[in-house]
Amino acid sequence: MATTTQPMPSPKPSGHNSQVPTDPPLQESTAIIQVIERAALNPEVDIDKMERLLQMQERVLDRQALMAYSAAMAAMQTEMPSIAERGQGNNGAYATLEDIVETVRPIMQRHGFAVSFRIQTQERGIQVTGVLMHQGGHREETSMLLPADVSGNKNAVQAFGSSTSYGKRYVLCALLNITTRGQDDNGHGAAPPVKVVTPFQASQLKQLITACPVTTQEWFVGKYGEVERVPRSDFDKLRASLQKRALPNHQRH
Repeated sequence: MATTTQPMPSPKPSGHNSQVPTDPPLQESTAIIQVIERAALNPEVDIDKMERLLQMQERVLDRQALMAYSAAMAAMQTEMPSIAERGQGNNGAYATLEDIVETVRPIMQRHGFAVSFRIQTQERGIQVTGVLMHQGGHREETSMLLPADVSGNKNAVQAFGSSTSYGKRYVLCALLNITTRGQDDNGHGAAPPVKVVTPFQASQLKQLITACPVTTQEWFVGKYGEVERVPRSDFDKLRASLQKRALPNHQRH
């Protein structure tokens, strides 16, 4: 069984920078067409020569389409963002197909691209093929073979749908060179873990805090909570401060 889906609209002509200068190839193509037209009007023309001229014309058109595709792809890559991983699965977070499509669809349209998928069931699993098409006529495709996803006690239909969605995500990311990232956490996720005091340093602080007034102890709890959570970078300054506040013979007010 083979099915074809098209989540993306057909490519539309655009006035954006996906239009690249093609004058020299167009002139070359036009010249060949004129030669073919003149040859077609000549009853003495050699049919073999005509076929070679037609093949030459096809090669010129293919080259034009490839040049337009490459230029549009390069321009599109400058606008393609990294997509947030908002989906949650057994292996961690991932960017959902819906988020990927919603993000890339307007960018693809501006540069004259569209994508379609072919889904084929095989003995070894499900093959998902993505086809990236450009309005100039060139296309590229890539495939991924997946086993049916039977995790979570899925039935046959659910397993097929899950594997298909998974394949589309990865094939689309491969075709468009899409990267994904964790959700924005205001920079906390990128911060290195804070090193805390050693057990020996913690015991020193605990002895000093016990010797300090109640107000100092309350301040410490409000700022750090427990001695084991004190950052190592704060240790020297905090120890000196507590030593100044410690009362003789552990007297407290």
